[in-house]
Amino acid sequence: MTQTLTAERATVRTPGLGAAGLGASTLAAAVATATSYVLQPELSDVAAGIGTSLSTVGMLAGVPIAGYLVGLVLLVPLADRWRSNRLIAGQLALLGAGLAVAAAAPNPVLLGFGLLVAGACASTGAQLSSLAGRYSGGARRGRTVGTVTAGISAGIVLGRILGGVLADRFGWRLMLAGFAAACVLLGLAALRTLPNRQLSPTQGYRTVLVALPRLVWADRSLRFAALSGALWFFAFSLVWVGLSLALARPPVSLPPGTIGLYALAGLLGMVVTRFAGRLADRFGWSRVVCCGLLVAAGCTALLGASLAHPVPLLLALALFDAGLFAAQVANQSRVLGLDPSRPAQLNSAYMTVYFVGGTAGTTVGGLVLSAAGWPSVAALAALALVLALALFRAGLRGR
Repeated sequence: MTQTLTAERATVRTPGLGAAGLGASTLAAAVATATSYVLQPELSDVAAGIGTSLSTVGMLAGVPIAGYLVGLVLLVPLADRWRSNRLIAGQLALLGAGLAVAAAAPNPVLLGFGLLVAGACASTGAQLSSLAGRYSGGARRGRTVGTVTAGISAGIVLGRILGGVLADRFGWRLMLAGFAAACVLLGLAALRTLPNRQLSPTQGYRTVLVALPRLVWADRSLRFAALSGALWFFAFSLVWVGLSLALARPPVSLPPGTIGLYALAGLLGMVVTRFAGRLADRFGWSRVVCCGLLVAAGCTALLGASLAHPVPLLLALALFDAGLFAAQVANQSRVLGLDPSRPAQLNSAYMTVYFVGGTAGTTVGGLVLSAAGWPSVAALAALALVLALALFRAGLRGR
């Protein structure tokens, strides 16, 4: 759900990037993003493998998202400063190293360290979407950025599926090692296919970093959009982590591969991203956001009551994801239109606050499940969505 823009199919040639560079960028964005989610279906096996509790591993599941937040703040701005091929290749190599540490970790501390490094470098996907815009011609920019962003969306949805299937067959450690190797290979591809152009930044690195929090609190529209977005990303992350743990426990007790297949419900969200932007243009972004949040909030009741019933659970998950993907597309379109002279800076500030919510939801999912059960996870998600809708509407009244 991180950076969901309308995905369009790019033409074969992209000025300054090329077909090979675009293909490598899209695949690297998908794999880098997926690494933050591949461990979620097998959390119970991870807990047994390192000798710790499910609640502890549930908290560790939030570490990659926390790392991604760090990457958004500290690493993404480097895309305006360093040679693109070297930057992406270096970060993918570090991402692979972090996954390798996690794969070999004998205890929660080393596992958390490896996941933190990997999560920070997984922000490569966000960098690649901005680089796609930089190196595209104006007439093809939207389609090119949409292609890379489609890779990011695919990574979010398919990461859980692929991670669960591979862990089921080879174990979670070999699964992580396989993703580490893939990141290194993609880094080599990026080194050869991405532009090697020297960049000339107009602002100092520290100036860009210091400006982010000021920007959020100085712009009322951005502040309400970011805080409401953080609340619904909290709900999204809470539900998916809580569900992964709940499906692994009695009375359901599903294997990792089967748990990962539940992420197929998120495919509807990927489809929705293709149309949500058009709906926002036609009917207004506020209506799309409100409708999306109402659909997602309504689905939480069905989620809480259908854990042991696959068909209604999958239906509720599909509509839950679709509602939140639609809200995110429309809300992000609003943010990008607040000031056309600085869309990248606004988006960076928005996504940083947004991922704070996602990190919190991922971190507390296991704790809430262990303390109060799956229905309480769904209820807390519903509460967060109601608050997000109220905050969003409050922001509209102040326009």
